[in-house]
Amino acid sequence: MNKVWHLSTCNTCQRIIKELDGLPGFEHQNLKEQNISPKDLDWLREQAGSYEALFNRRSMKFREWGLKDKNLTEEDYRRLILEEYTFLKRPIIVAGNEVFIGNAKKVVGAARAKISG
Repeated sequence: MNKVWHLSTCNTCQRIIKELDGLPGFEHQNLKEQNISPKDLDWLREQAGSYEALFNRRSMKFREWGLKDKNLTEEDYRRLILEEYTFLKRPIIVAGNEVFIGNAKKVVGAARAKISG
């Protein structure tokens, strides 16, 4: 599978996609237009090891909803990601059988290395 979950309005996501030459041959899913499916989220969790690893604590709604003061469970992380697209860390790039989550330089570099072969 070659796919990227991103936000078309996120400058960071767009910069990373551009750095990766637009990710030709990848399915692009704009999370604002189509949230991640439960099936895809569960598959990503298997790859990442937890829903928490896929959860974006930098989302403005994380503070607005008062979540920083709560002890969230794996079930909470799953429910929140499915309920609100901004809670999914992004971009998420799946290249073959490898998953790259987030925008850290190390993650983007590893994705670049995998994609360029």
